[in-house]
Amino acid sequence: MTVQSHTAATKPMTGDIGRVMANVPGWTPEDQLLALSLLALTTAPLGGDILEIGSWCGRSTTVIGHAVRRSGVGRVYAIDLFPDLSDWQQNPDGSHSFSVKLGDGVALGYQNQTVWDEPFQRDIVPVYARDPRLLNIFLGAVEREGLQDIITPFRGTATMFADQAPKDLRIRLAFLDGDHGYDEVCRDIEQVERFLVPGGWIAFDDAFSYYDGVNRAIEDRIMKSGKFEYGQQVSRKLFVARRKGV
Repeated sequence: MTVQSHTAATKPMTGDIGRVMANVPGWTPEDQLLALSLLALTTAPLGGDILEIGSWCGRSTTVIGHAVRRSGVGRVYAIDLFPDLSDWQQNPDGSHSFSVKLGDGVALGYQNQTVWDEPFQRDIVPVYARDPRLLNIFLGAVEREGLQDIITPFRGTATMFADQAPKDLRIRLAFLDGDHGYDEVCRDIEQVERFLVPGGWIAFDDAFSYYDGVNRAIEDRIMKSGKFEYGQQVSRKLFVARRKGV
């Protein structure tokens, strides 16, 4: 029997992470990407798929996708509104939000937590220099990484996805990095719980940092629910596991 060391086991993952970070715009740093990768691997015995809410250009999506491929279990569903450049508008106070037309309705983004002009010009506008359609940028990253058979994008909200998802969908890990408003995070938690297997994990972005909506939603819907355990903070991400008897 061959015993693989922890260092040897993580080398391929860190190689994937470094390559993706160099080529795919995003804000998730290396340590958090590694934590997500390891969790995608170690939860494989639970069975089921992985759900990401808020995928942007696909940095964390593709890193998780590589881990899923290594695990040999499941696939990744990537939910995002994928706003085009033309979907953004500047608010009276100078900050930026967007609205995306989806079928007969309109979905709004960055309404409560708007993007100030300086970070919008610095971090968001350059992304659209690659392509004015964010979904094209995302699909390009997935294709370059050879993960078309692992990653399925969904343009819409978590509620829309849940309403259309197979009834037998089982999720072993959900990464919540969508709208950071309180009501929106609560809705995302509610939809994830419909499919999260006992022992499955939820990872929250920007937990207990600068976003009051995220913090309050975690306190009200996770900490007070009695359904979760094993909370672990990794810099700005919080990882919690669903109790196996719930």
